[in-house]
Amino acid sequence: MMRSKSNAVINNTTTHYIERLPAIQHILLNKFYRSHASRMRATPEAEAWVIRNPMIIAGLSLTCVTEGYWLTGLFVAPTQRKQGIAQYLLKHIQQTYSTLPIWLFCHPDLTRFYEHSGFRITEQLPAQLHNRLLRYQKHKNLVAMQYFIERASVD
Repeated sequence: MMRSKSNAVINNTTTHYIERLPAIQHILLNKFYRSHASRMRATPEAEAWVIRNPMIIAGLSLTCVTEGYWLTGLFVAPTQRKQGIAQYLLKHIQQTYSTLPIWLFCHPDLTRFYEHSGFRITEQLPAQLHNRLLRYQKHKNLVAMQYFIERASVD
């Protein structure tokens, strides 16, 4: 797959770069996760997206599922939080994958954060995600959310 890279100005003073890492570079996102003591990881079959300035300061993974994409591993370096970086990365993903649904699982405390980016709590999941959520909920308090494209109404 081709590498996708674009400039992004998150705030008035710093230019950040967003890019999809080729599979061979997923190790860079995994090292970023580990450097912050996170258990998250980018799997080989996932698409790994990062924001750099020039080091990786945020990342996420998207895994293709039967009817869309499953978003996992959204993480922003603690020193970079509260600057709109996660929102920018989510918006970029939503625009890039605008033709198919995007689902995620999160702790209930994070629902407002994701709702701000257009996600809504849902019970409608592809079978493979539904089964995974049921397994995860045995040990974690999680809700499923889906990105809904805001469409202008026609009167």
